[in-house]
Amino acid sequence: MFAIGLSSCSKEIDEALFAAYKQAGIPHMELSVDAEELSELDLQAVRTWADRYGIDLWSMHLPFSPFYFLDPSDVEKGDVTLAYFRQCIRKGTAIGIRRFVVHPSAEPIEDTDRHARMECAKRTLAALADFAAQFNAVIAVENLPRTCLGRDSKDILELLSAHEALRVCYDTNHLLGEDAVRFIEAVGDKIITTHVSDYDFLNERHWLPGEGKVDWQEILQALQKAGYTGPWLYELGFKAPKTVNRERDLTCEDFVRNANELFAGESPTVHSTPVAGLKGWN
Repeated sequence: MFAIGLSSCSKEIDEALFAAYKQAGIPHMELSVDAEELSELDLQAVRTWADRYGIDLWSMHLPFSPFYFLDPSDVEKGDVTLAYFRQCIRKGTAIGIRRFVVHPSAEPIEDTDRHARMECAKRTLAALADFAAQFNAVIAVENLPRTCLGRDSKDILELLSAHEALRVCYDTNHLLGEDAVRFIEAVGDKIITTHVSDYDFLNERHWLPGEGKVDWQEILQALQKAGYTGPWLYELGFKAPKTVNRERDLTCEDFVRNANELFAGESPTVHSTPVAGLKGWN
């Protein structure tokens, strides 16, 4: 149905990780690190390992932390954020990455500030799209939860109106006020990549599909109908977050098994139970 991808988030990026992707049959990686980790990461080694094991460096998640200086929607931080993201794009394209996922804002955002933050984010994203185009690269704006910009399809389409080249990274566990199928239908072929994980509709959880309440067959069918051709790219770590109890850490093979079960229309194998009494703020 779709090729399988896996984010490097919450994982040690070394040769062993690339070997594990290869052994499990995961062809695509999203490179995802925070600003400090990116400054210390040997990107040429990453390129070497990707070539050695035949792993496609599908995308890079532009760092969204630390929040004190990174926020595309904050007038006081926008220029610094833009300059830093340009550096990241230079580094990423130098090792062959052509898709860059970006969070359109940090939070919290008060309703009274929302319009101004939206306009600032649009200016930043438009400038970022122009810069990426110089390297034959594209910016994918990620939908976000809670008070963030991009919390529903209306927000996302407003952000995309800033530049015709902007596209979308659809995160399956971020929608808290809109149905997933409605979001996919509204955004349609602007979706060029995914962040796949499950949740309980109370807050983002980044659980393995099957551990939460998402109707995965509806999402798969909606993405197919929208003409999506990118990878089914998981964004969660091997270790369990504090909101779920797992019997063991996940492996690359678990993600492949999960994807194949979903693609076959089967109920995915579950290794966990959510922590009791979770609230929206957990």
